[in-house]
Amino acid sequence: MKFLIDAQLPRRLVAQLRQTGLEAIHTLDLPDGNRTTDRTINELSIKEQYIVVTKDSDFVESFLLRREPWKLLLISTGNISNASLETLFSATIRRVVEGFDTFDFIEIERTSLIFHL
Repeated sequence: MKFLIDAQLPRRLVAQLRQTGLEAIHTLDLPDGNRTTDRTINELSIKEQYIVVTKDSDFVESFLLRREPWKLLLISTGNISNASLETLFSATIRRVVEGFDTFDFIEIERTSLIFHL
């Protein structure tokens, strides 16, 4: 399973996901870095089967309207420290990975996971 971490999320999530045996890149790893357009991220996601990890509601709209990106992990925690986000990821990543076997859109909140149909 491969994850593409969007610009507004910390690059440290890449290392954290890799430590659990998952593939991950950050938009900073792409040729245009954090200036990579949503359209380019969606195209890469579909072509390379990346799950886009984002806080950006624009990806929710494109997913619901056009099924782009390939799969979506929305972080809807509001303002949260990077350390708290990393703790939340550690606590939920296995359930998220299992959930993507069935669902294409998962949302992480501070206290719950939402599996969208």
